[in-house]
Amino acid sequence: MLDKMDLHTHTIASGHAYNTRNEMIQAAAAKELEIYAITEHGPAMPGSCASMYFMNFRVLPRKYEQMTVLYGAEINVLDHEGHVDLPESILKELDLALAGIHLPCYTSGSMKENTSAYVGVMKNPYVNIIAHPDDERFPIDYETLVKAAKEYHVILEVNNASLSPKSFRGNPKEKYKEMLELCVKYQVPIVMDSDAHVDVMVGNHVYAQEMLKLTGFPEELIMNYHCEKLKEYIDYSGKI
Repeated sequence: MLDKMDLHTHTIASGHAYNTRNEMIQAAAAKELEIYAITEHGPAMPGSCASMYFMNFRVLPRKYEQMTVLYGAEINVLDHEGHVDLPESILKELDLALAGIHLPCYTSGSMKENTSAYVGVMKNPYVNIIAHPDDERFPIDYETLVKAAKEYHVILEVNNASLSPKSFRGNPKEKYKEMLELCVKYQVPIVMDSDAHVDVMVGNHVYAQEMLKLTGFPEELIMNYHCEKLKEYIDYSGKI
C-alpha cells in the first residue's frame, strides 16, 4: 500500500531545522503525499517559536497543488502530570498537536512517573499524537501507554528518526516491538512520521517501515495507508 502522509516535521522556525516552510512543502509534494503537516516545537524548546507564532496559522493556505497541508505543534511535556507548553486556547485552534518528551524541557523520573506524564498529556482533548515514545532516557510502561491511547483516542507514533542509525535516543527497536505488539492486542493505530528537520527527509519512513515489517504489524492499523481514517482522530475539517 502507498504511504501518503507525514504528520511530524519541522522548519527553520523550530530553531534547529534547516529549511523554510515552502521548501518543506515542496519536498512533501514531490513525494506525492496526500497529507503533510508542519509541527514546530513548542516554546519551551530553546530557540523555538514563541506562543504568538502558533496564533496566526489562519493566514496560511491549507492546499498545495493536490496536497492538504496542516499546521500544528509538537508541544513539550513539562512534568510528570503531563502539563504542556501551550495553553488550550491556542491548542484548540491548531490543525493537530503532537506531544513529546524532550530534554531539556522535561526531567526524567521513574518508569511510573514518566508513564504518568504520557497518560496525563493524553487526557488533554487537543492532543492527537504521542511523538516518539521510544527514548531510552525516559523509561515507560508500554501496556499502560497503549491502553491510555485506546481510552483517549490518541495515535501512537513510530518515529523514523528514532530508528535511524544516527539516532540520539538509543536503540528503540525492542521498545517499539513491545509497543507494536500491544497496539495489535488493543487495536490502537500508529502513524509513521519522519520527524524531518531537513527537506530531503520529508516522507522518509524507511526505518519505520522496516520495523513494522519485522513485527508483522497489520496494515489496517497503519494510519499512513488510510488517509480517510485520519479525521476520526484529527478533526481539522473546520480549520482548512
